[in-house]
Amino acid sequence: MYKQINRDIYLSRLIRRRHNGRIKIITGVRRSGKTYLLFKLFADWLQQQKIKEDHIIKVNLEDRRNKALRDPDNLLTYIDSLIKDESMHYVMIDEIQHVPEFEDVLNSYLGMDNVDVYVTGSNAKFLSKDVITTFRGRGDEVRIYPLSFAEYHSATGLTKEEDLKDYMLYGGLPQTVFMESDEEKSNFLKEIFEETYLRDIKERYNIEKEEELEKLLDIISSTVGSLTNPQKLANSFESMIKSNLSAVTIKKYLEYVCESFLVEKATRYDVRGRKYIDTPYKYYFADPGLKNARINFRQPDQSHVMENIIYNELRKRGFNVDVGVVPVVVREGGKQIRKQYEIDFVCNLGSVRYYIQSAYRMENESKIKQEENSLRNVDDSFKKIIILGEHSPVIRNDAGITTISIYDFLLNENSLEL
Repeated sequence: MYKQINRDIYLSRLIRRRHNGRIKIITGVRRSGKTYLLFKLFADWLQQQKIKEDHIIKVNLEDRRNKALRDPDNLLTYIDSLIKDESMHYVMIDEIQHVPEFEDVLNSYLGMDNVDVYVTGSNAKFLSKDVITTFRGRGDEVRIYPLSFAEYHSATGLTKEEDLKDYMLYGGLPQTVFMESDEEKSNFLKEIFEETYLRDIKERYNIEKEEELEKLLDIISSTVGSLTNPQKLANSFESMIKSNLSAVTIKKYLEYVCESFLVEKATRYDVRGRKYIDTPYKYYFADPGLKNARINFRQPDQSHVMENIIYNELRKRGFNVDVGVVPVVVREGGKQIRKQYEIDFVCNLGSVRYYIQSAYRMENESKIKQEENSLRNVDDSFKKIIILGEHSPVIRNDAGITTISIYDFLLNENSLEL
């Protein structure tokens, strides 16, 4: 029997949204655990609060046996038949995009004081922008990511060192946690990338140049954490595969990949000038296992994989994350030279900000200086942190820069306050 994996951060977000008069919509990359969160974890929590089981209405539209409920009128009639009294009823619908005119069905319950509605939607037909345009303030989106390292580690019974090695290679899609062999995990991830994520994008956006889309995914999979832009990628296409795919088309393809929740874009931010820089950007995968599957599990760059994992963890914790740029003027060879130092992550949540560097190794003074340079040139009082990819005590130096290990960061939700 599989061990239950608790997803407390998402569960608490659903709990906080109870009875808020809006439709709660759980979105995220396919197979990231949306159904499990809603039908298992949230439903169990409701029953612990003494909500009667017959007041928790679950509709799984992926189930062939419920095909008739994909008709909007049938679905409405079915749910109405289960609303028994004036007590609160919790309506949970999985994969709502199977229902034509689903917004009319859901909106029908917004005026009812005894109905609280929760739905999931897949990345094939139901994206963040769809939530915004369809519900116009009446929908409340909860974005879910694949398992964090802490969630993954809680289920395996292995050491954190063994788990991090596996997690960096195979990622955190819940289905992989209990697979026993490397072959099973790698085959699953390659198959789901091709048959689910890639097919979703092609079908949703009617992609004509499928080979070019796949090549684009190859490139960004191989260069996670590297700065790029559509024009640079267009030049790569021309030199590598003699394709004349325009920068405009590449920009659209990148938007499609991001809209599918498969990849996220991080924008550069001038820390001193307090302004965004339009280009280039960095791209990170929602799951490192999917990134590695795309490049056929060739030996990944551990430094960039770790950077991707840190980015995902920060996003899971609710931070808005940018790539920091610190412009400075230095004197070299008797001349003043303008330089730009990069900060891997500028993280904002309300009034809180952190500057974070990802450093897989800092084996000598030169490397330490390289990682610290950008942080030392930030002239505000927000906390500055280096996350090191190996065991290390928490150290705070004379410049106020804190160094913590990747294990402390990933396994302690309060790690940024250490």
